[in-house]
Amino acid sequence: MIRLRSSLPLCALAFAACQPKSPAAPLPAANVAPTRTVLVVHDTTIGTALEASGTAAPVREATLGTRLMGSVTEVLVHEGQRVRQGDVLARIDARDVNAKGMQAAAGLAQAEAMYENARIQTSRLRALFADSAAPKAQLDDAEAGLARAEAGVHAARGAAAEVDAVRSYAEIRAPFDGVIVKRYVDPGAFVAPGAPMIGIEDASRIRISVTVAPSDARGIVSGTRLVARIEAQPARAIVEGVVPAAGNALYTINALIDNASGHFLAGGSGTLLLPRPSRSGILLPVAGLVREGDLTGVYVRGANGIAALRWLQVARADGDRVEVLSGLRAGETVELTSPVAREK
Repeated sequence: MIRLRSSLPLCALAFAACQPKSPAAPLPAANVAPTRTVLVVHDTTIGTALEASGTAAPVREATLGTRLMGSVTEVLVHEGQRVRQGDVLARIDARDVNAKGMQAAAGLAQAEAMYENARIQTSRLRALFADSAAPKAQLDDAEAGLARAEAGVHAARGAAAEVDAVRSYAEIRAPFDGVIVKRYVDPGAFVAPGAPMIGIEDASRIRISVTVAPSDARGIVSGTRLVARIEAQPARAIVEGVVPAAGNALYTINALIDNASGHFLAGGSGTLLLPRPSRSGILLPVAGLVREGDLTGVYVRGANGIAALRWLQVARADGDRVEVLSGLRAGETVELTSPVAREK
């Protein structure tokens, strides 16, 4: 008996071979170990600096007032406005001063007229006395009258100048180029002598003042160039002077920063980096360290060549490197993680 075998499986295989091949399903991604750089640790000379904090204030600032007592008639500026030296910022009612000025002008005119009359009379008597036509006593009286008239002119001019000086207090003018930082009064306000009216500052140069121990100020003199920071922004400073601080065994260091561009804002915190003697230490790239929360570590190779994670105590990062305070010795071999495949 002949048995017939089914050809269905063969046909199915042939059909499958004739069909177009579908793209292969992607294989699951394998865990790729991070790349590490092997480095033998050595001691490095580290130049240290003391960060001394203080205030960053404009070199020139002023609170303007007046010697007059009266009502404010005009305030011509607002806060934040830039002004030039000599600009009128505010005016005070000065009608009583103007009246005194008119009286002083009249007194000066009268004194000058009396002096001119005395001068003419004295000139005539001098001529008559020279011709023996006038007695000496009469000439002496004329000379005394001329001297009194001259003194009267000087007194009248002084009174007029005093009134002019007082009148100048009726106009508040900018003592230097700067920016209005405070407006204390408005038109109609009554001011007394010495009362603040307008605050102005010139921040084209900024002064940072810090107070340090005598040992930290040693070697720093006028003209020394220092690295500074104003609100975390780097700057270059030149020491203006180093003086003893009043009342205790400390020193104040004043340093100036050029701010003509207005890049830095005055009134914030300022820091001077004061140089200290160099020392030896271990520095590692920040990008190659392992971080987990507040912990910082690095892979250290043992004698068997196997690297193990070791936690370190490090200082604050300075740029792209950080100083190792403890946990690592010179001569040990570390494996730094690559910035593109950092250890998790």
